[in-house]
Amino acid sequence: MDVSGSWRRAAAGAGLLGPDGEAGTTIFAEMSALAARTGAINLGQGFPDQDGPPEVLEAAQRAIADGVNQYPPGLGMPVLRRAIAEHQRHWYGLTVDPDREVLVTAGATEALAATLLALVDDGDEVVTFEPYYDAYGAVIGLARGVHRTVPLNWPDFQPDLDVLRRTVTDRTRVILVNTPHNPTGTVLGAAALREIVRLAERHDAVIVTDEVYEHLVFDGARHVPIATLPGAFERTVTISSGGKTFSTTGWKIGWLTAPAPLVTAILAVKQFLTFVNGAPFQPAIAVGLALPDTRFTSIAADLQAKRDLLIAGLGEAGLIVSRPAGGYFVVADGASIGADDGADLCRRLPGLAGVVAVPMTAFCGPELAARHRSFVRFAFCKRPEVLREAATRLATASLTSVG
Repeated sequence: MDVSGSWRRAAAGAGLLGPDGEAGTTIFAEMSALAARTGAINLGQGFPDQDGPPEVLEAAQRAIADGVNQYPPGLGMPVLRRAIAEHQRHWYGLTVDPDREVLVTAGATEALAATLLALVDDGDEVVTFEPYYDAYGAVIGLARGVHRTVPLNWPDFQPDLDVLRRTVTDRTRVILVNTPHNPTGTVLGAAALREIVRLAERHDAVIVTDEVYEHLVFDGARHVPIATLPGAFERTVTISSGGKTFSTTGWKIGWLTAPAPLVTAILAVKQFLTFVNGAPFQPAIAVGLALPDTRFTSIAADLQAKRDLLIAGLGEAGLIVSRPAGGYFVVADGASIGADDGADLCRRLPGLAGVVAVPMTAFCGPELAARHRSFVRFAFCKRPEVLREAATRLATASLTSVG
């Protein structure tokens, strides 16, 4: 069968096409299959192996028992939209209208897809930071947009603002910002956020922010939504979800907040994607968003301890690592143990140490992939005993001889 058009552009953007142009599998699927086949500890995929707050789980069970099992409203259930608006007010001082400026989606990825498909026309440029979450390239391809990137380089993964200024032009329709960042764990600094807003105003671009790790920041830091900056709210689509914060990634309850005209445009697309989703999970996530502040800080503190546990284990194995400021992931440099090819190292790690990671080249285009060739990403959103076992395996595997 001849495969062409939008599907091929999306597949290319997601790294699903091989050198011969035919469809293949992603490195994520390959590594997960390798973990299942070998019994290795899978630190490649970014999903927790523990359930979230019991109040949230119990609220979903109650909703199912109470018959909340049919289509919710297109914008999302009012109880969740009100909870999202209150969350934005409570944490960030943002005032949003739950009836006009909030849209519930099938996870943050659908919110991203609906937003880009609504706002990007053929040939419009979309600027992202690179490495980037793989869905970005795929959806930009589906929207017939042109993907421009600004590199985030080891070890701090902060952007060069001069490069950012050269990349954003009058052809830029969307600046897509992900902070805390997947896959690097960096948190963009205040100067970068201010420059993004200035450039968006100058070139009349829309800012789209992926903030799914907003409550998972470490070392006493606090997330700063770009929409809180002067001049930003009226041109910003803020996207988040409950999956990462409440360890309910399988529920796929996400949302966006934006000025009403943008929400209306995005809803026009979203209604033809999933239409609606997750009726009993929506009031449960509303319960989660209303939990006391101490529960959110506790969630972040627990994840920070897991980060530190894995970093220590990787260091014992001889790997030089970055220190992520937020999110689920830590990046290690395979070159520090003589492994200059991260993809090859990831394919060998299950046999060498019984642990799975993914290469950073999976999140890069060809040019940056060459610079990130030796780097690999590990997920630390796992139970402490799993991370301790992974650390022990890595430390005793004589990885310094792999090169």
